[in-house]
Amino acid sequence: MEPHSSPDIPTCAVNLRIREDVKTLIDRAAKAQSKSRSDFMIDAARRAAEDTLLDQTFLRVDEQTYQHFLNVLDVPPHNEGFKRLMNARKPWTE
Repeated sequence: MEPHSSPDIPTCAVNLRIREDVKTLIDRAAKAQSKSRSDFMIDAARRAAEDTLLDQTFLRVDEQTYQHFLNVLDVPPHNEGFKRLMNARKPWTE
């Protein structure tokens, strides 16, 4: 990942108020990655921002394609493979 500042890109201050226990947790994590608190927080915030924006997908299709998409959603598959998938062990429920 690129550094959070560059000589030709201006920076600005962002002030945050956080609980002491959260600050301690962030400091421990930053130390584990050999980063300053600021660098760690900037990297984490950048990743969260990128993930959020990547989750906001916009797809433009014609009316016929959109209607087909809605029809597929309204009638899920009923084959053996789909049944196996739906009955598969889900690691997040254990």
